[in-house]
Amino acid sequence: MHETGGTEMPATATVAAKKGSALRAIGIGGLLAGTLDLTQASILFGVRVPLVIAAGLLGRSALHGGAGIFALGVLLHFFIAISAAATYYAASRRLPFLAENWLICGLFFGAAVEIVMNLIVLPLSALHDAGPYQWRDLVLGLGVHMIVIGLPIAYCLRRFGR
Repeated sequence: MHETGGTEMPATATVAAKKGSALRAIGIGGLLAGTLDLTQASILFGVRVPLVIAAGLLGRSALHGGAGIFALGVLLHFFIAISAAATYYAASRRLPFLAENWLICGLFFGAAVEIVMNLIVLPLSALHDAGPYQWRDLVLGLGVHMIVIGLPIAYCLRRFGR
């Protein structure tokens, strides 16, 4: 038996509670970051952003796709955001300072997400986007991802991932 707050709880219940807490933190963090990122991208680049995301998987022909391709792009976007949240959660279990110092670590994590997207994901995608990038676009991408990806994920994992 595992004691928590004066009541005894079986070890399996403790594991289940931690698992639920992890899923809640990852889910909320990923959905919040994904929503903020998709919103800002749609404002900056237009509402066809999900078609571009789908084109990263399907190729340039997806840029002319319909509702199904658009929905696929949205799903892919949220898959990436939730995967980023899961990555941060897993790292924070091994490196507790990531949760303790969520503000600064979240900013760095957002920058890391932007760098991985630009240097690994986009060049390997069906669009083969490998730059060269304009200085303004690099700075904007880093700043935006630090705020709309890194901070929400780090905060949600700190808040909900106990």
